[in-house]
Amino acid sequence: MNIAMFTNTFIPHVGGVANSVKAFTDEYRRRGHRVLVIAPVFEPMPSDERDVIRVPAIQNFNGSDFSVSLTIPLVLSKKLELFQPDIIHSHHPYLLGDTALRIAASLNVPLVFTHHTMYEHYTHYVPGDSPRLRHFVLELSTGYANLCDQVIAPSESVAEILVRRGVKTPISVIPTGVDMERFSRGEGQTFRAKMGIPSEALVIGYVGRLAPEKNLEFWAEAVARFLRQSAGSQALVVGSGPSWAKIEEVFVREGVRERLRFSGTLVGDRLVEAYQAMDIFVFTSRSETQGMVLLEAMAAGIPVVALDAPGVREVVRDGKNGRLVEEEKIEPFVLAISSIGSLGPKERASLKEAAQNTAREFSTAKSADQALALYHQLLLERKQTSAHADQH
Repeated sequence: MNIAMFTNTFIPHVGGVANSVKAFTDEYRRRGHRVLVIAPVFEPMPSDERDVIRVPAIQNFNGSDFSVSLTIPLVLSKKLELFQPDIIHSHHPYLLGDTALRIAASLNVPLVFTHHTMYEHYTHYVPGDSPRLRHFVLELSTGYANLCDQVIAPSESVAEILVRRGVKTPISVIPTGVDMERFSRGEGQTFRAKMGIPSEALVIGYVGRLAPEKNLEFWAEAVARFLRQSAGSQALVVGSGPSWAKIEEVFVREGVRERLRFSGTLVGDRLVEAYQAMDIFVFTSRSETQGMVLLEAMAAGIPVVALDAPGVREVVRDGKNGRLVEEEKIEPFVLAISSIGSLGPKERASLKEAAQNTAREFSTAKSADQALALYHQLLLERKQTSAHADQH
């Protein structure tokens, strides 16, 4: 099968959508399918990319770590005609998503759209952010979904939200899978030594972009408060972005800055080692559609403490593989962290096993099976529709 992926973010950009597109692309190619990725320029790009078309783009739009694609070269249409896609899969409802819509119509092939993002939480990156703009963004993504043949939601919670917003196109729930083998190995103690973290310390961790939509001021308040109560604990932040200054400010105010470790953005084996260096993964975002870092942490055997939110409640099972906190209040959240931090070795081992069992439910192979079955179904329906039209 020939599959064309249109995405506004792709490697080397580090983020949920870029990682999802790469994970599915790699798994499809491993199974013998041909995948063409159409994405903006991101520096530094790999020099040996295979079947990737890069589109000129503005880097770090409005202070963010995103790119905004510019005029689409005419050569793109020619390359896609030569590629002869069976399926066009769009990962955004704007910019290259618009191009995917036009190409799918011109080539008469099914268009699939994965609703990766709760876009109303990201309008602060656009000049003139306002309630009206957020409403427009909701209307844009809903309208786009209704122009597609199939919508994929990464979680049941998101599927329910899309239906309430007025999406009429069929919706399938297919999460991005996690590579269990990759995240279950790694040398956490070596990473701790490099970061100056004592081997016996209780490490509270976070991985992800350091951006306002991740609710990191609340994260910092809760974790810093916990550190004040737990003398042998440390905090480890993996990522980069504009919210770093706010995190540091909170830790300074609470008098625990010396126990905050910041590694910057990590990839590959270094990222795996960072997860393995953690004891508890703390997550406070309410803007996720899935939250891939939760599954990565669980694949590493790390229990999670998180706020109850769409894309989170499908993964975190309160009292089983971590703690799910309903209210966004500091005191109950700190208590939830403490309830795991105070566990003995036997209880901690039980949580680790449960976390890894949860991650196995979301394997990359399983997610690819579901997506490929959906593609085949769409192609069958398109073939049957064409045959019916020919008869009349």
